[in-house]
Amino acid sequence: MKSLRWLPDPFVLLIVMVVLLASLSPVYGEGARWFHYLTQGAIALLFFMHGAKLSSQQVRSGLSQWRLHLTVFACTFAIFPLLGWLLSPLFKALVGQGLTLGLLFLCALPSTVQSSIAFTAMARGNVAAAVCSAATSSLLGVFVTPLLVMLMFGVHGDFALGDAVVQVALQLLVPFALGQFARRWIGVWVQLHRNWLKQVDNSSILLVVYGSFSAAVVGGIWQKVDIGHLTVLTGLCAALLAMVFAITLFLGRALGFEQADSKTLFFCGSKKSLTTGIPLANVLFPAASVGLIILPTMLFHQLQLLACAYLARRWGERDGEDDASSRKPEAFCHQ
Repeated sequence: MKSLRWLPDPFVLLIVMVVLLASLSPVYGEGARWFHYLTQGAIALLFFMHGAKLSSQQVRSGLSQWRLHLTVFACTFAIFPLLGWLLSPLFKALVGQGLTLGLLFLCALPSTVQSSIAFTAMARGNVAAAVCSAATSSLLGVFVTPLLVMLMFGVHGDFALGDAVVQVALQLLVPFALGQFARRWIGVWVQLHRNWLKQVDNSSILLVVYGSFSAAVVGGIWQKVDIGHLTVLTGLCAALLAMVFAITLFLGRALGFEQADSKTLFFCGSKKSLTTGIPLANVLFPAASVGLIILPTMLFHQLQLLACAYLARRWGERDGEDDASSRKPEAFCHQ
């Protein structure tokens, strides 16, 4: 069973299959135009359902631990982007301008929600605080990520903030707000059908990946990125993840957080959201460049899942041996 821990995430495998499909049979011409409309509708549906699912009580429940939350947000939206900006000359020298922009975009993304909470629970951390930090980070990312992209791309590329704000508002914020408004009528239904709605989310992401990589393939992405660049890019993502791991561990000790809160900081402050990143990239960047932009995020996502799964299990088992009677297993099975 231990070998199963290192299997790739099934959803990531689906994304890889979709990338291969787009590489072998991309959609182009008039078909690409209609497929673009389909993906825009899928993104709107995705954020509408996120608005309907997000409970305001979840966000309010952990706000009292403001020091922890501010530290998580600082790691996500300040330290991570600063690392990317400082390392961007190295990135550019090793993998070129296009993938450097992708790495900078990765650094600007919010934290994950589901996996941050799940890994915190598995490691016996502060689950309530993880729910608040991860959910709030995801919401803030819709506003903060475009601003961070503007600041970093102002040096490394062209970025029209005004157009981006309008696109984010129309395609992401308006559906999200409508979902929040409709929650009073469909909230119970959404909770009862969470598993089915997760498949809707995943399907929306796969549509966007196929459309994005189709445009990238037509634009010649595989002439720009060879196996050597992919290997180096994977190494850079792993190094970036290791640095953020070290920083979050140091901050947890330096700021005097309890062990459970330090685990929450570690798992929420070191992660980046593929689910939020792909729709945002589709909104913020030209279709032909989206595939190159999201490639680092796709690699980083799998690396963070593998590393966090291993560490969460190890910490959870270690603490479980120390105080096996102080926590009930059922408390973690439902996270």
